[in-house]
Amino acid sequence: MQKPGQNIEFALKETSPKIGAGAVTGDKLSCTYDLVEQMHYLYVRVMKAKELPAKDVTGSCDPYVEVKLGNYKGMTKHFEKKSNPEWKQVFAFSKERIQASILEVVVKDKDVVLDDFIGRIMFDLNEIPKRVPPDSPLAPQWYRLEDRHGRKVKGELMLAVWMGTQADEAFSDAWHSDAATVGPEGVTHIRSKVYLSPKLWYVRVNVIEAQDLIPHDKTKFPEVYVKAMLGNQTLRTRISQTKTLNPMWNEDLMFVVAEPFEEPLILAVEDRVAPNKDDTLGRCAIPLQNVQRRLDHRPLNSRWFNLEKHIMVDGEKKEIKFASRIHLRIFLEGGYHVLDESTHYSSDLRPTAKQLWKPSIGLLEVGIISAHGLMPMKTKDGKGTTDAYCVAKYGQKWIRTRTIVDSFTPKWNEQYTWEVFDTCTVITFGAFDNGHIPGGSGKDMRIGKVRIRLSTLEADRIYTHSYPLLVFHPSGIKKTGEIQLAVRFTCLSVINMLHMYSQPLLPKMHYIHPLSVLQLDSLRHQAMNIVSARLNRAEPPLRKEIVEYMLDVDSHMWSMRRSKANFFRIMNVLSGLIAVGKWFDQICNWRNPITTILIHVLFIILVLYPELILPTVFLYLFLIGIWNFRWRPRHPPHMDTRLSHADAVHPDELDEEFDTFPTSRSSEIVRMRYDRLRSIGGRVQTVIGDLATQGERFLSLLSWRDPRATTLFVLFCLIAAIVLYVTPFQVVALLAGIYVLRHPRFRHKLPSVPLNLFRRLPARSDSLL
Repeated sequence: MQKPGQNIEFALKETSPKIGAGAVTGDKLSCTYDLVEQMHYLYVRVMKAKELPAKDVTGSCDPYVEVKLGNYKGMTKHFEKKSNPEWKQVFAFSKERIQASILEVVVKDKDVVLDDFIGRIMFDLNEIPKRVPPDSPLAPQWYRLEDRHGRKVKGELMLAVWMGTQADEAFSDAWHSDAATVGPEGVTHIRSKVYLSPKLWYVRVNVIEAQDLIPHDKTKFPEVYVKAMLGNQTLRTRISQTKTLNPMWNEDLMFVVAEPFEEPLILAVEDRVAPNKDDTLGRCAIPLQNVQRRLDHRPLNSRWFNLEKHIMVDGEKKEIKFASRIHLRIFLEGGYHVLDESTHYSSDLRPTAKQLWKPSIGLLEVGIISAHGLMPMKTKDGKGTTDAYCVAKYGQKWIRTRTIVDSFTPKWNEQYTWEVFDTCTVITFGAFDNGHIPGGSGKDMRIGKVRIRLSTLEADRIYTHSYPLLVFHPSGIKKTGEIQLAVRFTCLSVINMLHMYSQPLLPKMHYIHPLSVLQLDSLRHQAMNIVSARLNRAEPPLRKEIVEYMLDVDSHMWSMRRSKANFFRIMNVLSGLIAVGKWFDQICNWRNPITTILIHVLFIILVLYPELILPTVFLYLFLIGIWNFRWRPRHPPHMDTRLSHADAVHPDELDEEFDTFPTSRSSEIVRMRYDRLRSIGGRVQTVIGDLATQGERFLSLLSWRDPRATTLFVLFCLIAAIVLYVTPFQVVALLAGIYVLRHPRFRHKLPSVPLNLFRRLPARSDSLL
């Protein structure tokens, strides 16, 4: 698994967990939980009580139930003055930590000083039944309460007690004994949850024209533009070129909006009366619920909207209606995919409108098994601790595992399933420390991230690997632990999956009416903000810092390290071409005479039988592919520190990467970084200039910028046309090939005549200031 030159600590490791898919166990397993290790729990469902005796002086009862198993104790909420309470709460005790043989369920009466004992029920753990889904849930039964001596007393309690696994429906809503230290108010922050991203739409507003505007200053030509506001997004048209009371724009503005549509689109027509002063000539609010939805590129009808204006009368806003109106074409775009994550790691590529969705091609099943070697993320009671949970995001579905409190080796063993519509997508996992339980810092800290591209997975194979969790700190790259995952991609139809490779990556509207790069960046940023705000309002919230980390919000920020990594990626891609060039140079210089003679023979055969050229090329590519099959990757991709240039990064470059935007560093450091950026920019500028020079020289062959050079080239073209017309092509190709492959003793060290001519051609660099 380790790549050459990569630190073994940061490498991927194959594991062999005792998961259901690979183990044969005595009891039947739920088919939905075969990618995780089975975890056994004792479940206690407390439903309700009846005819509880009064214990207070007032003759009332404030009952609650205490479920005790050894050192672990869970409590229901208590009711004021109620002898027939209903709790409907579930308690789960991990079998690994059970040290007692008796389960005790006690009903108590809440009191100011000391709670009164009402009655209890005792269960022997050896006699508790097992329940394995898909068996139906165990029906609760009425049990008569007993006193401390085992005598029956007044009052009954309805309970269900059984042994089950994490596949049980009650698992996610249960109070877990593992979280006994959290307290009742923190339980909601540690449960596993599934979240759905809001459904996002693009709103296109085509501002056509306005009519009968009434400016305040009638002595000057109005300089009118339209300002559109949707939530916290604001866009403006350019100032109309027709400086009349009937201005025209015919300009498109694009917004991102999420269902349900809570805020209207507000359009304001404004007049630029001074450099920093604008006068509102009218405004209108358009509720998006009434806006048409478009599924393709066919134009929709435009509409006129009346403009309204507010004036202040006795300190109150008063609307005045007048004849001004605005002409708009506004609709919700259903044919685009609203990008809400980095395009390199997209987990969904479907259009917004469900009518345009194609059927799913497979299922992605993920078992989030455990983590180990986690670093202490915070200090509690004088010692380092970590309360870890995991988040996974694919398509619109986000999942969050339960938090394992105070453990550096948490075991989640939770399994989730996603529908797959395109294999060229990425699932992202993030591990976090929960800072919102008692003793927490109030902020969830990053432990690390893992990405897996589905197209790199073989169908129906279970991948069980331990992934390194890597995080950048101002001090450098740090391994914060490892996370163990089991991943399986199941293909429903091989034909449909292979057909996907012939389809465009994005919906067709992206190609028929493409959005500009700047527009896409702005819209992606707005979509990320909307998703982050919505999930932050869920209960329990998926915090802003988590969503932003999972969506790579800051991936567009400048980083010297990333720039180096991308440069070396380009060099790595070009290295194949460079290697072929070096090999051909060795052939031409007869470094290995036998190979050169064989190339001569192959060349002569291809010239004499040109119909063999393409079959030979494709056969060669086929053989290379078959040869490389032996070294195909056998594991999913993971974070590569060597590729990222993370293991040898300069401290100042790291500090720059962690700097805020705008910068918070001193002016001396900023000046030094600016100068460094200028020097890098200067080198990039030189390379781009050189490329432009070579291109302009090529164009000047026929542009007569250098009349003598163009004359020579035109005469050469005429002679070449005549010679090639009268000479068979095979003869010309044979002579040219033998000339190129000639022996070094027939070569000169000086550049060739065509190269000399090309280098002498003029470029437009002379005209640069």
